[in-house]
Amino acid sequence: MQNILHRDITIPVDTIRLQAILTIPGKVMGIVIFSHGSGSSRFSPRNRFVADILNQHHIATLLADLLTPEEDAVYANRFNIELLTERLIAITRWISQRDFGQTIPVGYFGASTGAASALKASVQCGNIVSAVVSRGGRPDLAAASLAYVKTPALLIVGSLDEEVLALNRQALERLSCEKQLTIIEGATHLFEEPGKLEEVARLATDWFLHHLRQPAIMDDIARNH
Repeated sequence: MQNILHRDITIPVDTIRLQAILTIPGKVMGIVIFSHGSGSSRFSPRNRFVADILNQHHIATLLADLLTPEEDAVYANRFNIELLTERLIAITRWISQRDFGQTIPVGYFGASTGAASALKASVQCGNIVSAVVSRGGRPDLAAASLAYVKTPALLIVGSLDEEVLALNRQALERLSCEKQLTIIEGATHLFEEPGKLEEVARLATDWFLHHLRQPAIMDDIARNH
């Protein structure tokens, strides 16, 4: 049974500070940064479920709020993809400048609207980010950036989420990177049906295990950061 450390951390971005949960297995082969959907946060039960599965497979996770509580209270900010992308890029660069972040590959897991910011941020952080997974994502909100994405991208959509599925099929055609669209039969947008979120977690884990290849030990992260 591996030791898994959980830390509440604060990430400075310009004049604000963003709250995050950093989870570190004893032996780590990479780290996945989560980009949440509109109205969600680092406490998202679905994203935390996926993060737990990743942790069990030696992948560290960072669930960070991309907005402060005051910013999140303004409804329009939740759909401000440019702002959310800027925040995700800043968090990614912050991770990459830490001692441990310089030695391990980084991935993005984007849910719903968060998938748009993950795809857009991957264009700017292509030298850092090795893989992107989208869960019920809205890649159409990053339409102008899709042709420039070079990071391997997995799009996961429920078969019953028909409108989002159509948008993901269109986005897949515009992506020129290594790409895959996986449809989970019998699943709706939030993958609330029995066993469906587990399937999302399995697919995401497999994608990250394949693309986050460089092993590293991060036993000292919690003590030093």
